[in-house]
Amino acid sequence: MSTRKVPAYYPDVEEHRRLIVNSLNNVIEGKINSTGSITLTDSVTTTDLEDDRIGIDSVILLMPTTSDAATENIYFTAQDKGTVTLNHTSDVTSRIFKYVVIG
Repeated sequence: MSTRKVPAYYPDVEEHRRLIVNSLNNVIEGKINSTGSITLTDSVTTTDLEDDRIGIDSVILLMPTTSDAATENIYFTAQDKGTVTLNHTSDVTSRIFKYVVIG
């Protein structure tokens, strides 16, 4: 995963301002750089989601992108810095989700 942050200090003031404006405009347009995708692991009942943006108090929202994913019931456990465990049924179907991390 690639996250691009605006540095707190930048020697070129004009370039720094441009970076800040571009970042703010992206946020206004809904491009908050907190999304990803995950495929549930086949034939097991847990899948670990690892993402540096996950914190102990983060909320992870899932959007199913396959019909098998749409019928899956998932709950989250073992949430910590950079990781959370998704608990689900054991299956061998394609269960793919997009996700967003907030907080």
